[in-house]
Amino acid sequence: MLIYIEGGGYMTITIDEVLKQKGKTRYWLSQKTGITYPNIKRLCDNNTTSIKFTMIDNICTALECTPNDILDVKGR
Repeated sequence: MLIYIEGGGYMTITIDEVLKQKGKTRYWLSQKTGITYPNIKRLCDNNTTSIKFTMIDNICTALECTPNDILDVKGR
């Protein structure tokens, strides 16, 4: 599922790519951020229609990355 952006375009979540680069797992990310594993799985599988800014911040802090590293915006 894609997250549609008002005014056109869409966003996909690319957390798995960063996890792979860092040698980390979804389970590790869940433990590190306090976000439940089912929620991490839904995010990584792009099975969500929204994401809170606090979740993005927690994920980026744990992965030592920026939102640009985990969000791919198309069509703008």
